[in-house]
Amino acid sequence: MQIKGEQLAAHLERELKPVYLVHGDEPLLVIEAADAIRAAARRRGFDEREVLAAIAGFNWNDLYHAAGSMSLFGGRKLIDLRLLTGKAGRDGSAALQAYCARPSPDSFLLVTMTGADWREEKAAWVTSLATAGVVVKLIPPGLSELPAWLAGRLARQQQSANAAGLRFIAERVEGNLLAAHQELLKLGVLYPPGALRLDQIRDAVLNVARYDLDGLRQALLAGDVARLTRTIDGLQQEGEAPPLVLWAMTEEVRALAQINAGLDGRRPLDALLKEASVWGLRQAQVRRALQRVDGKRARAALAQAARIDRMIKGLASGDVWNEFRRLALNVAVA
Repeated sequence: MQIKGEQLAAHLERELKPVYLVHGDEPLLVIEAADAIRAAARRRGFDEREVLAAIAGFNWNDLYHAAGSMSLFGGRKLIDLRLLTGKAGRDGSAALQAYCARPSPDSFLLVTMTGADWREEKAAWVTSLATAGVVVKLIPPGLSELPAWLAGRLARQQQSANAAGLRFIAERVEGNLLAAHQELLKLGVLYPPGALRLDQIRDAVLNVARYDLDGLRQALLAGDVARLTRTIDGLQQEGEAPPLVLWAMTEEVRALAQINAGLDGRRPLDALLKEASVWGLRQAQVRRALQRVDGKRARAALAQAARIDRMIKGLASGDVWNEFRRLALNVAVA
């Protein structure tokens, strides 16, 4: 069985399967879903818990031993298996499939992982877990959905905010759900239940946006001008090295140029994406960007990037950060 994160609470009220896999890209959502499953397991008599952390060199026989060993107090055991690499590997896949074929009646298996790519999601061991129990895929809210997500979280602590206040928080956390969670908890401590004013939110919420190069690349491919502008401004304020910013932007532009050249030669897109080393979630982002950026536009952007490179090296005059903004707009705006 496969369910969405928002279906988990209702599912746990009805039943508890012997095996669960919880995975997603956002650690906060994985942690909260795993907490809910562990609480449901405790209510059903799984009083003992054994944590296994699967890292490089992990001995998968430990899973068999955990399932076969008797509880010290004669109760039932929750096996908390954490795939810290986001992959099970060959031995792990075999061990998990074997466990799912004959799950222990006195054990409950919870597997958690973050950062798995699409290939791992389609692996045989994931299918086995879905057959024996439940797979919960947690999809974080997009930037446009973040204000509604924040409103729901505020409601849990009997607080609310208007659209401007929610937008203010969303822009500051830049999709960092853990940071958003911490800021909302802070609002719950500082102010009583009820409606929060915008000035109260401004006074309490720190600028915890993660202005990083990965966020810059994602915003560039998505054509998100507002996020691009905020990210470039943030990188400049934080003192990020211009060569690294140029590298991050040029990597995406070069991939778009390379793929467009192949498309002009009537080559299949799937093969071109592989040749350009575009994998996982980035494939969907690049596909959408290709609808906006054709070969001529990508080549012009590469020429602009070359001019910025000369500026960084002191071979040409100009404001490097303003040129980064112009390059971003030339790629992002349809």
